Amino acid sequence: MTENSIAKVESIAILGGTGDLGGGLARQWSRAGYRIFIGSRTLEKGQAAATALLEEFPDLNVTGHENLDAATQANLVVLTVPFEHQISTLETVKQGLLGKVLIDVTVPLVPPKVGTVQLPETGSAAQAAQAFLGDEVQVVSAFQNVGAQHLNEDHKIACDVLVTGNKRAARDTVISLVEAVGLKGWHAGPLANAAAAEALTSVLITINRHHKINGSGIVITGEPANDS
Repeated sequence: MTENSIAKVESIAILGGTGDLGGGLARQWSRAGYRIFIGSRTLEKGQAAATALLEEFPDLNVTGHENLDAATQANLVVLTVPFEHQISTLETVKQGLLGKVLIDVTVPLVPPKVGTVQLPETGSAAQAAQAFLGDEVQVVSAFQNVGAQHLNEDHKIACDVLVTGNKRAARDTVISLVEAVGLKGWHAGPLANAAAAEALTSVLITINRHHKINGSGIVITGEPANDS
C-alpha cells in the first residue's frame, strides 16, 4: 500500500462498538453521514447496539455485525476494545484489515492502577498493533484523550485529538474524521509518538479523580500558520 493509495472513507467499522467509547464514535460518525458497521464478538451484541442507536435516530445507516464481518465490509476500521483484548481481537479480523487504515484507540490501562502510566514493552499499544499487523495495514493512533461520555451527548466537546501514524495520508484521513465530529485534530508525528497520548490518558484519569472533573481533555494552544 502506497502513501497515496487511501480510498475515500464512506463506511466505518467500529470494533468494540458496543462499549461507551465505540458507541459514542458510532453515534457521532453516523450522524455525520457515514455508514457504520458496529462490530462485536457476537452478532447479537452488535445488532443490539445498532438497534439502540436507531431507536434514538431512526434515519441513520447503522448495522450490527461480528467483528470480522464489520471489518471486511468497511473502508476504514476503528479498534475500541480494552487493552487486554487488543491483540486477540486483531487476530480475528486481520484478513479484513488488509489495505486499510486502522484507527487504534487502545490505551494500555492496567488495573487496578489505571491512573498510573504503564506503557507496554513495545513503547505503545499502537506500535504493538502495527507490529502485529504488518505493513499492509496503516495503523493510526487517535481519540485516547476524549471522554466517552462527551461523545454520547449533544454538546461542543472542548478537547483536541492527537493523531499519530507513520504515513501523512493516513493521518490526513483520520483528521478529517476527527473534524467530522466537531473536534480539532493535530498531526502529532509518527506512531512512536502514540506513547504520549496513551500515557496522557492515565494522567487525565488522575486529574478527573483529584479535581472531580467528568471527562477532562487536552487543548493545543497557538494558531497554525498554514494547514501543514
